[in-house]
Amino acid sequence: MTDRTVEDRGPALVYANFVSDLAVGLGAGEVLERWAEQAPRKVWLLRPGDVLLTPVPVDREFREYAARLLGLPLEELAAVVVPPLAGASMADAVRAAGLLGTVRELVRHRPGLGLLPTALDESSVLLARELGLPVIPYGEPGPTARALRATSVLNTKSGFREAARELGIRVPEGGVCDQAGLRSLAARMVAAYGEVVVKPDRSAGGHGLVFHSAASPALPAAGPGLEGGWVVEERVDVAHSVSVQLDTGPRGCAVVYSGEMRVEHGAFTGYESPLHGPTAAARAELEEWGLRLGGLLAREGYAGPFSVDAVVTRDGTLFANESNVRRTATTTPHAMIARLVREAGREETDWLVGRHRSARPYAFGEVVRLLEERGLAWDPGRGEGVVLYMGGPADGRSWRYAVAGGSRERTAELEARLASALAFEG
Repeated sequence: MTDRTVEDRGPALVYANFVSDLAVGLGAGEVLERWAEQAPRKVWLLRPGDVLLTPVPVDREFREYAARLLGLPLEELAAVVVPPLAGASMADAVRAAGLLGTVRELVRHRPGLGLLPTALDESSVLLARELGLPVIPYGEPGPTARALRATSVLNTKSGFREAARELGIRVPEGGVCDQAGLRSLAARMVAAYGEVVVKPDRSAGGHGLVFHSAASPALPAAGPGLEGGWVVEERVDVAHSVSVQLDTGPRGCAVVYSGEMRVEHGAFTGYESPLHGPTAAARAELEEWGLRLGGLLAREGYAGPFSVDAVVTRDGTLFANESNVRRTATTTPHAMIARLVREAGREETDWLVGRHRSARPYAFGEVVRLLEERGLAWDPGRGEGVVLYMGGPADGRSWRYAVAGGSRERTAELEARLASALAFEG
């Protein structure tokens, strides 16, 4: 159980640039702020000599918790907070906050440091050059313009659809248009298929997605962060949402893990790995599609993590939806679980991540003690348990957690006991 990008590297400036124009336009302020709140989970990537650049503070109590589980001194989980700048990249926020000198000083005292970005965008590459750092895993001279172009294109729905056609990857019937052509394309698609899915060309996490039919004539309009084109697709009869995470580079392309996404109203709420039950039959085809895309990315000069999202219909047909050429919502939790499991002397495990609301607010320390009292806390001796990988939520109720067990049944049992302990809603 490995994450090659994390494991095969030297010391890193872990750059949590959730505010990036790869996933959605920089004008989508509230969406980007919400994503940026997840930056504290990046502490699980830190190793001796690393530094985290984060858009939000990392609570000391959470850092102490992570340091204890990782077996590291607290000072090894060093973090520099970069206050976000509305409508701007994180690199611009570093400059605007006057932090460039601070970061340069950190770099000077850490020989061999490289930049490890969440999203490989042009602004992160320019910042690395300004700091005199290589971009992990590229080394010198860094990512080419061609690689950056491929990264940008394949983080769009239209770019992925075009690549899918070239690579023989099955996608739903659909078309691409600009705002002016949306009404006519949607009308043609509704006439042909009855119900369609309208997606912003560049978006993630379900942002801007709309289900459309003759009974729901309203169509989305361009707004902050949604200034690009649109993709309109046949709405297929979805039974399961799945994804495969891979890593590509000079050593070739390899599958890291695959699993089933938990989705509500088109938005990601959790993940279970490996694929099992009715989704297991789709694994070979899904992973083959990922390897084909990885080959294309490697030819374009891209190196690092990426994923392919897909759905399994009720008749068992697999359709791909999009590619995410960046670190995703599951990359860091997987790296964390892989690290903890290895330290416990195991190689493989069943794992999941989830998000639920507790019946009442809790302080972070309260939940940590509750997990210990109920025998649910991560146990390195058994190599299983619950990890609060994001720390305490602002409202004390919206908990994000990871669970690892030796089997699907054990992992489900631990999650059920967690749900009972915190009286999760729903």
